[in-house]
Amino acid sequence: MLLYFAPMEGLTTSLFRRLHARSFPGADRYYAPFLAPDGQGRVKDSALRELAPEHNRDLHLVPQVLCNSAEAFLALSRELAAMGYGELNLNMGCPSATVVPKHKGAGMLLDLQSLDAFLDRVFSETPLRVSVKCRLGLESAEEFPAVLKLLNAYPLSELILHARDRKGLYQSTPDLDAFTLAFASSAAPLAYNGNILSPAHYSVVMSTIPKLDRIMIGRGAIANPALFRQLRGGEKLDAAELFGFLEELFSSYLASGLGEYHSLGRMKELWYYVNHMFPGAGRELKRINKARSAGEYRASVSALFSSGRFDADACFPGALPGIPR
Repeated sequence: MLLYFAPMEGLTTSLFRRLHARSFPGADRYYAPFLAPDGQGRVKDSALRELAPEHNRDLHLVPQVLCNSAEAFLALSRELAAMGYGELNLNMGCPSATVVPKHKGAGMLLDLQSLDAFLDRVFSETPLRVSVKCRLGLESAEEFPAVLKLLNAYPLSELILHARDRKGLYQSTPDLDAFTLAFASSAAPLAYNGNILSPAHYSVVMSTIPKLDRIMIGRGAIANPALFRQLRGGEKLDAAELFGFLEELFSSYLASGLGEYHSLGRMKELWYYVNHMFPGAGRELKRINKARSAGEYRASVSALFSSGRFDADACFPGALPGIPR
């Protein structure tokens, strides 16, 4: 089984990726949060620094791009090829209301004729392998057969399918029936994405699609950084190792020059997911969220871990058939 760590903006930074891979090995690939190039394919220098090989040593990292301009995609692909990358992932799944109306992310499904023209140009000229991360449709999974027919006409290195339509955002129950139909018809290797939040969720997906050989996980692996290890038969997350991981990550952000305010912001974003490992600890978690200094934050985290509320079997909430939200 190939296990992929999904890109999550503001969370799966190069610092996070390196520390996670060292502390909780098990992910075969990490996908970087999307690059959003301008019309000439230019992105911020800070975004390219995040992809620099020296910041991602010993990782199989795949950059992702969010754009609907073939010219921009190709310009960026040439730059990434010069950096040593061999693959670029096209984001056709982002459901954001600020992205879709611009015909980017899941919005690329608004006009299949334009998408066809985009892919034709890209696959004619790109120096990289191109994979696609996509949703089942905009309003319904009934749209996906037409999307898949189009995608099957191109030599995708891989198709990562988030088993929801755009309307479902991240709240609806993934459609395993629609994914199963896609799995039987995809010309490219097909990876599953959507609500793998625990070993139990993984078991549901595997029992439904037993021949599946690749899965992408995002929120589940942020909330429980040992999830990949567990899925490979390893030990559950331990409170002490989680404490050490979070402290090392915070210290690394501070040492990087990010600054106390922004380092705290990064950690609080992470705690939105991690807090589900501490059921019933609302008071302690609120103190972490209200912390305004490194000292206050560390004291609040220590108090939480001392509360004894850590539950290695708890997980971020989300449904799959047979598993209630």
